[in-house]
Amino acid sequence: MSDVTVRQARPGDTEAVAAFASDTWDRFEGGDYLPDVFPEWVAGDGGDQRTFVAEFEGDAVGVCQCVALSAHEAWSQGLRVAPAHRGTGVASALNEACFDWARERGATVCRAMVFSWNRAGLGTARGVGFAPATEFRWAHPDPDAESDPESELTVASDPDAAWSAWRRSDARTHLSGLGLDPEESWALSEVTRERFRRAADESRVIVVRGPGGTRGATSRSRVFERESDDDDADTARWAEYGLAAWTNHPAARALFAAIARDAADCGADRARVLVPETAGHVSDVAYAGVDLSDDPDFVLEADLTGSE
Repeated sequence: MSDVTVRQARPGDTEAVAAFASDTWDRFEGGDYLPDVFPEWVAGDGGDQRTFVAEFEGDAVGVCQCVALSAHEAWSQGLRVAPAHRGTGVASALNEACFDWARERGATVCRAMVFSWNRAGLGTARGVGFAPATEFRWAHPDPDAESDPESELTVASDPDAAWSAWRRSDARTHLSGLGLDPEESWALSEVTRERFRRAADESRVIVVRGPGGTRGATSRSRVFERESDDDDADTARWAEYGLAAWTNHPAARALFAAIARDAADCGADRARVLVPETAGHVSDVAYAGVDLSDDPDFVLEADLTGSE
């Protein structure tokens, strides 16, 4: 689409972006989050992030943001195109701008997340250069200050043991070594030993141990407030755990009991834990009596090292 130009987003684009993004997701009450966060994105653009707008005949008709998560990882999010301009190359133009920006900062890979039910989004992502990477689901243990593993396993906080357990786990294999990024919400990046050590200093690392060694591990990524779906409260406090690995069902039960207690200890009303989308992991969570999100989420990635 030769008449489309891509540029950095400006505050003056807010109204146009809200107009074409507001009805993107009628699946959720409240619709698309993008109109709410777009002004923050524009205000926060700098060395580690860039928000792009596609413009046609002076009107903003598409938007996408790229974020640098590490020295070699970038994350693409918020791709939206006005209905009248879908299928005309706007998404490709925005995506290429994101890839170019990421390459300039040394990124060798760019990833994105698409809800598994979002058929249009999945097709667009594949069409603009992303390939399948992994999938995950949210587990939702209820915060409980009295939660007890009730097993021979004990709970401790040891970042190096957590790293070792994670490194040898099938959870790490399925997730391609990815977990929730500690800085960028809803983004996944490569988990390192240093991440566990940082979590131990700043939030919480949990391991469960038995006679045979460490049998499960997780780390708390952050605690945050969001709008509540409870009529009696305006907001809910969430505790978020960016990965979870365990060796068998007893270890899963003990790990989620420890998470429930930790979530309560930090004053959370709700908790969510990123778990691999496999029959074993998901059924272990269900068998442990922990709620699960209805659908998995897909992560896709693009290799930025090829010839342009």
